[in-house]
Amino acid sequence: MVSTITVKQATFDLLRAFGIKKVFGNPGSTELPFLSDWPGDIDYVLGLQEASVIGMADGYAQATRNAGFVNLHSAAGVGHALGNVFTAFRNQTPLVITAGQQARSILPLQPFLFAERASEFPRPYVKFAVEPARAEDVPAAIARAYYTAMQPPCGPTFVSVPIDDWTKPAQAIEARSVTRELSPDRDAIRGLADALAASQHPAFVVGPGIDRAQAVELMVRLAEKTRAAVWVSPFSARCSFPERHPQFAGFLHASPGQISEALRAYDLVVVIGAPVFTFHVEGHAAIFDGATTLFQITDDPEAASVTPSGASIVATMKPALAALIELTPATKRTLPKGRVLPAAPQAADPIPAEFLLHSLGVAMPDGAVLVEEAPSHRPAMQKFMPMRGADSFYTMASGGLGHSLPASVGIALGRPDIRTVCLVGDGSAMYSIQALWTAAQRNLPLTVVVINNEGYGAMRSFSQVMQVRDVPGLNLPGIDFVKIAEGLGCDATRVTRSSELAGALKRALSHDGTSVVEVMVDSTVPVLYERKA
Repeated sequence: MVSTITVKQATFDLLRAFGIKKVFGNPGSTELPFLSDWPGDIDYVLGLQEASVIGMADGYAQATRNAGFVNLHSAAGVGHALGNVFTAFRNQTPLVITAGQQARSILPLQPFLFAERASEFPRPYVKFAVEPARAEDVPAAIARAYYTAMQPPCGPTFVSVPIDDWTKPAQAIEARSVTRELSPDRDAIRGLADALAASQHPAFVVGPGIDRAQAVELMVRLAEKTRAAVWVSPFSARCSFPERHPQFAGFLHASPGQISEALRAYDLVVVIGAPVFTFHVEGHAAIFDGATTLFQITDDPEAASVTPSGASIVATMKPALAALIELTPATKRTLPKGRVLPAAPQAADPIPAEFLLHSLGVAMPDGAVLVEEAPSHRPAMQKFMPMRGADSFYTMASGGLGHSLPASVGIALGRPDIRTVCLVGDGSAMYSIQALWTAAQRNLPLTVVVINNEGYGAMRSFSQVMQVRDVPGLNLPGIDFVKIAEGLGCDATRVTRSSELAGALKRALSHDGTSVVEVMVDSTVPVLYERKA
């Protein structure tokens, strides 16, 4: 006999069965029936604005490799959240996002706080969206949203729930096992293995899909067996290869000309866990002219469909890499030359960003995680803060600011046994600064380093690339991050001289709880791409 319980009870039973231990939210009136009599075994994580809520859930989901569960406030809350929903979609982060809706009986009257065509609002940046036709369908819709979110390529899903549904009767839903690995076509992998065996100068381009799939160790084994150079795909949001490894060649720019030049010496390029390729500026991509053989391994059929050249193998990372290691013969080709790390930058005043980044890399404790959102300083970070590999680095894949500060809170919640470090620009920090409150309230082991160059550095750089002048809105004077952080409950300090930096970082990284270090740096920014011809 099938037992009848409430929609709310059925939903919480599902969350427990799925291993979901936290719900991220910002409450509103249309969510109160869901929030009432909250169970003690599920932690409600309060964020002070919905973009921060989504960012925290995104970081937590990436850290725990399980879907983050989110509860938002009707249409207004979903609207606030959409920027970071877009980022979660680009990050391929599994999220189940629920939002309140007005009572079914008054929906025809367009009541206050109702969401018109609610399931359409977050599209196309969710994999699945629904407002169930009946209250008793809500638990099944949430189960479907979970399975869909967790299926590679992962991503956010959305369920709109009317306020009066939670107390209605429903049947219990039993959680099911749904496999997530997809084996590659054996003949296709054999063809790639043959191409690797025949190649004189092969290179791998690794993307975030490898680290997401916990396949970094397999990637290292494959690179060492094939003695190939390893590059990082443009805008990779994770670290999928140890950056001190002797075969590590460097980072590809999101410029067609620069990518083509970097890969010109290779007769075979294999892109794994990334698109082919992500561009940010225009230009001729000579890499597609036919001189270089291209292969791609991706778990995303859409990414395979837009690849302009070469062969794509659609499979998840672990079985694909394992099969490729098995089928590829050992080789005696000469090891490629890896990149040479630059000398440590010199201290100066005002503080050079490079000196800050090198100092932070030296000061970070073993096992610490870096979450970054400082786009104009990313090239310097890549030079002076080499990442160790698996689960060591996170950033946003979308280009939208406001993700990484709340994501660092979520990662600290998911990995409370290590120190999480958030490296964020002053412009980026202001998008979701209220996430600091959640971190402080929970005394999380989080250190936020704000690179303050008093402006939008990436836009200053692009002004040089595009050769445009007198662009308004690029300067951000007068923001006091120490006062803001202290007002939100954090330990905070400002560094203006290079001689103060090491001591401030050491103190902040050992602080019991959440700390903020604001570092005033030289306002000079690098040119991120080649200048427009």
